[in-house]
Amino acid sequence: MIHDSLKAVARTACSAVGLHASDLEPIKVAENAIYRLPSSAIIVRIAKPGQEAAAEREILIAGWLRRSGVPAVEPADLTTTFVTLSDHPVTFWKELPEHRSATAPEIAHALRKLHELEPAEFLTDIDPFVRLDQRIDAAFTTSPEDRRWLRGHLAELRERWADRIDGMRWGPIHGDAWEGNVVTTTNGTTLFLDLERTSVGPPEWDLTSTAIKRSSFGWITQEQYAGFAQAYGHDVETWPGFPLLRDIREMRMTCMAVQAAGRDSRRAPQAQLRVDSLRGRRGRRPWSGWEAMP
Repeated sequence: MIHDSLKAVARTACSAVGLHASDLEPIKVAENAIYRLPSSAIIVRIAKPGQEAAAEREILIAGWLRRSGVPAVEPADLTTTFVTLSDHPVTFWKELPEHRSATAPEIAHALRKLHELEPAEFLTDIDPFVRLDQRIDAAFTTSPEDRRWLRGHLAELRERWADRIDGMRWGPIHGDAWEGNVVTTTNGTTLFLDLERTSVGPPEWDLTSTAIKRSSFGWITQEQYAGFAQAYGHDVETWPGFPLLRDIREMRMTCMAVQAAGRDSRRAPQAQLRVDSLRGRRGRRPWSGWEAMP
């Protein structure tokens, strides 16, 4: 039912900006619904109600990155690229050319270019704990005892963040630099997608995403991680502040999973596995069994 209502929003939004939606195709329907218009080579993205400011901010960030020479997804060539319908913010983007997930060294080179920029005046400081309280509250399939532990762990992480160790100079960061959000086109251009978390913060935050793929989950090899660190010019795992960023990243991934399980009980085993890992019930890192969640 929710898929039908979001598709109706997408069709109405297309009509509002002068696009025909007869060939509308779903790409991903989750927290943010994404549709494709093949005839127009346009992507339609529907955000959750109440996210108007964030959606407009993504349009601003995309334009700033383009002017700064950092490849990223671009707003569509339309008079209006942002509308709100049924409280849902809807944005319109150019469809990407054929592409694949970026390799670890490609991600590193792209991040280094981004991190070298001076921050735009509209970028706000990173909030590493955004929406985590709400995700725990929505963890309906997680036991009350585990939810209490998650809230306590979140409070501890906030205290550690307040006393964090300084590292590299804060500047523009992508904020969510997983390989699915950094892609390389067939002509060799590596670019950023999903600019929702782009902000001002420690560059190490972006580097930690790749580091924990090796040290926390064993998703990549030591050789692949070494290639990433060499390409960027810094090994974040050698920095004394790394364990804090690692722990926050793992917590974010766990809270996302418990919220998803609250909506779909089929995801409960993966959510529980992540909680058990954080609670020390599955031994030391790297933990096996963590799987990407759509």
